Amino acid sequence: MAQSKKQKAITIDRDKLHGVDEAIGLAKSGATSKFDETIEVAVNLGVDPRHADQMVRGVVTLPKGTGKTVRVGVFAKGAKADEAREAGADVVGAEDLMEIVQGGTIDFDRCIATPDMMGIVGRLGKVLGPKGLMPNPKLGTVTMNVAQAVKDAKGGQIEYRVEKAGIIHSGIGKASFPAADLRANFDALVDALVKAKPSGAKGKYMKKVAISSTMGAGIKIDTNEVAGA
Repeated sequence: MAQSKKQKAITIDRDKLHGVDEAIGLAKSGATSKFDETIEVAVNLGVDPRHADQMVRGVVTLPKGTGKTVRVGVFAKGAKADEAREAGADVVGAEDLMEIVQGGTIDFDRCIATPDMMGIVGRLGKVLGPKGLMPNPKLGTVTMNVAQAVKDAKGGQIEYRVEKAGIIHSGIGKASFPAADLRANFDALVDALVKAKPSGAKGKYMKKVAISSTMGAGIKIDTNEVAGA
């Protein structure tokens, strides 16, 4: 495939290993699209997700936020529904919300539910599951503290989950973010992944790390510079 003028103008040695700060700077400078590109991190972990004891999944709050507007849906009734609305939830309901989702309308990016609503939410597994929206107590999205869960979701909390090939992809902010903010978010993500290292993982845990902008080339990072790698 022929390279575009933009790709030709940005020369990145795909084999060279870069320091974290250098890689962030290159990713920012390579984000020249008309829209504010997302800065993304790809981490190849030394795990086999086919084994339950090597699944890496969790949530982390990026200290400088994501730069995205997150719409939050909450399944709750009564006082808990009121708490969710007051905390800033965009969509709140119970059976009525279930019917809306069953009808094909999913107007939220994160889904939270109180435990008593899981009987209703469970019927939506085939709809919410493939989109990664199914509430999960391990991720803090099945909780009685819906107000805090809503605030976390809107305040920079992201979910991460290892894919079949052992890779985790995650955005850590926008290209317009100061480099120091992207570094803070990068460090928070890496720290969370290190803490989530499964006991069944053998050998080198963080095998490869790369950073890129939405439309940019991947920039390899020297894992020796990554804390806990």
